[in-house]
Amino acid sequence: MNNTKGKIDIRSLSLPQLQEHFIQMDEKAFRAKQVFEWLWKKSCVSFDEMSNISKELRTKLDETFTINNVKIHNSQFSADKTIKNSFILHDSHLIEGVLIPAPERMTACVSSQVGCSLTCKFCATGYMERKRNLNPDEIYDQVVLIHQQAVQNYGLPLSNIVYMGMGEPLLNYANVLKSIEKITSEEGLNMSPKRITVSTAGIAKMIRKLGDDGVKFNLALSLHAANDEKRNTIMPINEQNSLKALADALKYFYAKTKNPVTYEYIVFNDFNDNIEDAAELAKFCKHLPCKVNIIEYNPISFAAFTNADVDKIEAFAEYLRKQGIITNVRRSRGKDIDAACGQLAIKG
Repeated sequence: MNNTKGKIDIRSLSLPQLQEHFIQMDEKAFRAKQVFEWLWKKSCVSFDEMSNISKELRTKLDETFTINNVKIHNSQFSADKTIKNSFILHDSHLIEGVLIPAPERMTACVSSQVGCSLTCKFCATGYMERKRNLNPDEIYDQVVLIHQQAVQNYGLPLSNIVYMGMGEPLLNYANVLKSIEKITSEEGLNMSPKRITVSTAGIAKMIRKLGDDGVKFNLALSLHAANDEKRNTIMPINEQNSLKALADALKYFYAKTKNPVTYEYIVFNDFNDNIEDAAELAKFCKHLPCKVNIIEYNPISFAAFTNADVDKIEAFAEYLRKQGIITNVRRSRGKDIDAACGQLAIKG
């Protein structure tokens, strides 16, 4: 990919491609490996910082290539220590990413698209237009910047990554998997794939592809209703990806990877919060090993949904636990700065 100045985006190149460029520049191929390490292992965003490369070569690199790195545009700090960032991309688009600190972990919530095309009725991002997919390096940069923020503000490194920010990760399949490769490989950040969760609204054929590709990271499905009629109402994607199609795809995924799945379930007041809804969810959970994360709803100005009462949420969770289903109730973080689940939307 070239930018407007005609320079090549260096991070769009594989190591063999970069080595080929170096040979054409009358440079040794091993130099390409050094540069590649600076880019992906040391997260370098300037050729000038590459201290084991000669000044002459650094000048040549600067004339030929560009590093389209993501920058923090703005950061907001929540009373509960959550930090929401808007990031600016090389083409001036804005995306959002969140650092969620907890005593035992530091979690980065990252975006995979500029906007979203899925129009889920309860999600602020769903009311935005999808502008484009993010490149692998743009996802990688969010992780690096949020890691630096965790160290600077809380003295702890990043421990977990969730692809739960703006966009549908499985509609940017190749770039999301390439970003995870850079984050998990020894040539990159060397994080464990078991510390990464990719959340999808539910695209059956892509869930099957995850199985075929034998992915090692965790998969979460934003379910929110285990009844097609209700799910169609709030998640139009369900009309082409019914619960049966999703269940079949998830069983296939589990058979291929042996990875249990997490179901995310927002309990909306007077919509999906009664015991009959819990019973439908428990039945859906019987398809394969799984756990349920019940998520507090975070109201947005575009939608009329409200969070269910605490007593109803607890009764719902207790019903699932009595069915032998591992169930966690997740309290919202960063609500006061619109950083909580479903609230990410660039304002202004």
